[in-house]
Amino acid sequence: MADNNVVYVGNKEVMNYVLAVTTQFNEGSEEVVLKARGRAISRAVDTAEIVRNRFLPDVDIQDIVTGTEEIEGEEGETSNVSTISITLGK
Repeated sequence: MADNNVVYVGNKEVMNYVLAVTTQFNEGSEEVVLKARGRAISRAVDTAEIVRNRFLPDVDIQDIVTGTEEIEGEEGETSNVSTISITLGK
């Protein structure tokens, strides 16, 4: 799977990510992966649901993977951040 069908979800409005996912499918991608971590996880879930329910009803959630990443802070301390990867496909 190429990196060009991965949408990284951050702090932008949900509709920006919905547009990105919809564009990927319209350009011929068979599947698109939404990746997010920390507080952006709920935004990724919202994006997947809006794409499925409002824009592309033929798209389904094929896989959801959750995990934890260790992030190193400024003074050398590490903290754990939750991650999610949602695979949408036709």
